[in-house]
Amino acid sequence: MDVIYGLIPMMLFFGFLVVVVFIWMAKNGHFDDMDGQANRIFMDDEYPEEIKPEKKLNSEQEDNQKRQEEDLDKSSSK
Repeated sequence: MDVIYGLIPMMLFFGFLVVVVFIWMAKNGHFDDMDGQANRIFMDDEYPEEIKPEKKLNSEQEDNQKRQEEDLDKSSSK
């Protein structure tokens, strides 16, 4: 019976905390669009042709590109 004297205030505090969090979430708009995220998976990308994979450079091309960038840095610092 002594345990119930500790549980009742604890449950009242927990219930109050849940209500406060729910009100805070409702004010911040967490419940505004419940179906948007669920239906987004069915929508296509708007502009898929703009998304192009980058070409991978081999090590020789990467070295040439680094040299060109270094040359540009040297010429701009003069």
